[in-house]
Amino acid sequence: MNQCEVHFISTSRFGCACVIDFANFSSQEHAAAAAMATVCFTKPHHVSANNNHCSSIFLCCFLLSLLSNAASSYMFSDEKRDDLFPEILRDEAVTRLNDLGKVSDADGYLERTFMSPASVRAASLIREWMEDAGLRTWVDLMGNVHGRVEGMNASAGALLIGSHSDTVVDAGIFDGSLGIISAISALKALKSAGKLGKLKRPVEVIAFSDEEGVRFQSTFLGSAAVAGVLPATVLQISDKSRVTVQDALKENNIDIAEENLLQLKYNPASVWGYVEVHIEQGPVLEWVGFPLGVVKGIAGQTRLKVMVRGSQGHAGTVPMAMRQDPMAATAELIVLLESLCKRPKDYLSVDSHCDGSTLESLSNSLVCTVGEISTWPSASNVIPGQVTFTIDLRAIDDKGREAILYELSNRMYQICESRSVSCNIERKHDANAVMCDSELSSQLKSAAYGALKMMTRESKHEVPVMMSGAGHDAMAMSHLTKVGMLFVRCRGGVSHSPAEHVLDDDVWAAGLAILAFLDTHM
Repeated sequence: MNQCEVHFISTSRFGCACVIDFANFSSQEHAAAAAMATVCFTKPHHVSANNNHCSSIFLCCFLLSLLSNAASSYMFSDEKRDDLFPEILRDEAVTRLNDLGKVSDADGYLERTFMSPASVRAASLIREWMEDAGLRTWVDLMGNVHGRVEGMNASAGALLIGSHSDTVVDAGIFDGSLGIISAISALKALKSAGKLGKLKRPVEVIAFSDEEGVRFQSTFLGSAAVAGVLPATVLQISDKSRVTVQDALKENNIDIAEENLLQLKYNPASVWGYVEVHIEQGPVLEWVGFPLGVVKGIAGQTRLKVMVRGSQGHAGTVPMAMRQDPMAATAELIVLLESLCKRPKDYLSVDSHCDGSTLESLSNSLVCTVGEISTWPSASNVIPGQVTFTIDLRAIDDKGREAILYELSNRMYQICESRSVSCNIERKHDANAVMCDSELSSQLKSAAYGALKMMTRESKHEVPVMMSGAGHDAMAMSHLTKVGMLFVRCRGGVSHSPAEHVLDDDVWAAGLAILAFLDTHM
């Protein structure tokens, strides 16, 4: 692994300076590192004169750590390797990601929701790419696009590879789409090598029509239908324009009724497993300098709606000591939530409901968010009569999540009682954690390691194993079969944003890992 050495650091009122030895770097790495050093080691305008010295030292050390991390991360060879299919797995895949990112219902930003005109155009494009890869294609009754190759044994259990083609509002181009295109590209590479028909079992790529749940506020419509866990009543859910799911499908020439919804469910005996490639949507892979990571599990999630009621009054005439202010109570509740989720060991004790391993898991995986808050009547000169807010709580350990919810609820009620306000806590959504199959994860890890080794021609550290705090189609598919997931590094951990970005070579790495997985295990 290439290293940089810091021989000297000095500070002045102009910033900081250092001498860095790049002797062991390639010319490409040297140029990148030198450019980073030149740009970074300049005094920021916001640093005051009083703390200039300390801030400069901190800035140098911090940025040097980033520089060292960047230097130790994967640097892919410039040499074109035809055996690694760069034209298909990188160049064409990136072009297709950009092309799909232009298919939108909105002008100026990306928005593609369930059964919208843009989603139908996207489905047509994806189907075209599947056929280009040599796959037999069809669209099912929930608008999912399927592409399948039977291989040498059509009766064997099929490997399903999928992700979603819908987006959030003002989305990035990689969320969901990367998983679909990586799978198609890998199969096209097999076709190019004359190996597509030599697969030991059927392989099927599925572009799920809805995962985000933006239009109908119900997630996993596509994958839940395939897994057989979508309730028939979902067809009557309406969007903001009072169009039902059933109507939206019918508008696109898909006639589905409640009685034939179960026809979408796959027979578990016909499926070998499910694999999903997805951007990480977090900063860990970038921080450790690795393009790919293997997911060990997807966090369970609970969503709460909390309503705090107090005494509405005039902001200028009610003395502070006489107030029953739901906003002040809410502020204390939110601080409690943050404290409990940052330090669960301070609030929970080891007992029959929460053992030591559960506490340790919570310390490593628990995250809590207040994402929405509103007041009534919401006027600057009125003490609110009511405050409503949401809590999103996630953890990889379901038992621990329940223990946290129990402790949180009790303490919230105590705070509200002490402040003479009422509190109502409603559970709006629950999803259990999903653990990825250990054997499948091991195979994906081996494939990812092999792909990266081929690209860099170097032996590197083990592929990171991580948890996912975000929900994915793999959660729904786990009701049908064993699942495995591969994460791809994204810049800054940014997702659900037009700033979402994946390096071209990381797109290549993802496609090559799936290709290696298919070539070795299928």
